[in-house]
Amino acid sequence: MSPTDKDKQPPRPLQQQLATLHPAYFALVMATGIVAIACHLFAVPILAQILTGINLVAYPTLWVLYGIRLVRYGDRFLNDWSDHGRAPGFFTVVAATGVLGSQLALIHGAMAAASVFWWLCLVLWAICTYAIFTLLTVRDTKPTLAEGINGGWLVAVVATQAVCVLGCTLQGQVLGSRDVALFLLISFWLAGGMLYLWIIGMIFQRYMFFRFSPLDLLPPYWINMGAVAISTLAGALLAGTVADSPLLAPLRPFILGLTLLFWATATWWIPMLVLLGIWRHGLKKVAITYDPLYWGLVFPLGMYCVCTFLLAQELRAFFLIPLSRLFLFIAIGAWLLTFLGVCRRLINGISTLFHSADP
Repeated sequence: MSPTDKDKQPPRPLQQQLATLHPAYFALVMATGIVAIACHLFAVPILAQILTGINLVAYPTLWVLYGIRLVRYGDRFLNDWSDHGRAPGFFTVVAATGVLGSQLALIHGAMAAASVFWWLCLVLWAICTYAIFTLLTVRDTKPTLAEGINGGWLVAVVATQAVCVLGCTLQGQVLGSRDVALFLLISFWLAGGMLYLWIIGMIFQRYMFFRFSPLDLLPPYWINMGAVAISTLAGALLAGTVADSPLLAPLRPFILGLTLLFWATATWWIPMLVLLGIWRHGLKKVAITYDPLYWGLVFPLGMYCVCTFLLAQELRAFFLIPLSRLFLFIAIGAWLLTFLGVCRRLINGISTLFHSADP
C-alpha cells in the first residue's frame, strides 16, 4: 500500500473515537467516585478501595485523552464549547474533580490532596460556568428549545454543588476564615438550587409541550434526579458543618427544610424516570447498548444512596437507611454493567486496531 493510499484511508476506529470523544466522559469518574463513597458509608471497604484505584487511573487518563484531542482535533474540541448539545458535558470535569476530592478525604483521609482538588474544582467551575454560558448566549444560530435542552444541562448544577460538597467534607477549612468559607459554600449551594429551578423548568416544558420520541430520552435525563440528590447531599453536609458557626448556625433550620425539599424532589423523579425507561425500552423497543452517557445514569443512583444516608443521619430519620441500602445495590449493579460496556468497547477497539494494521 502506497503512502498516498494510506492518506486516503478514513481514520481508524480509535482515532474516530478520540476525535468525537464526548465532553461528558468525566461522568465515569463522577459515577465511580460516588459509588465508592456509598460503599464506604455502608462499610464495604474492599469495593471502596477498588473503585478508588480505578478513579485514580481514570481521572488522569481522561485528562491526557482530552489533551490529545485538543492538540490533534482542536477545532472539534473548541466547537464543543459553543454546542448546546455537547457543551454542558464539560461540567463533568468540575463535578468529577469535586467527587474525587471528597472520595480521597472520606476514604483515605487525604485532606491535603482534597484541599488541592477543592481549589482546582473552584477554578474549573469558574472557567466552565462563564465560558460555556457566555458562548451559548452570544452564539448567532441557536437550536429550538426542543432540540437544545436535555437533562445533561443539569450537570451545571451538579458541578456547582460539588464545590460545596467538597468544601463541607473539608469542614470549611478551605480559606483563612472558616466563617467566610462557610458563607461561600452556602452561597454555592443556594446558587446551585436556583440554577436547578431555571433549567428544570425548561426541561419540564420540553416534556409537556413538545413531541418526545423514545430516542430523545437519553441517559442524562437521570440528572433530573441526580442534580437535586447532590443538592440534598450538600444541604445535609452544610447543616452539620454550620452547627457551630456563630454566623450561620441560625440558618440551620432553613438549610434542613430546603434540603428535605430537594430530597423529596429527587424521590419524585425516580418513578417518573423508571416509567419513561420502560416506555422507551419495553414498549418502543429501543435496544440497550453501551453509551458513555450512561455514566450520567449511574451517578444519580449512587448519589441518591449517599444523600439519603446522610440526610437520615442529620434528621435522625433512620427509617430511611433501608432505602439508602437498596440504592447501594442498584448503583453497584448499574456501575458494573456500564463498566463492562467500557471494557467491551476497549477490547473491540484494540481488536479492530490490530486487524486493520498493515502486515
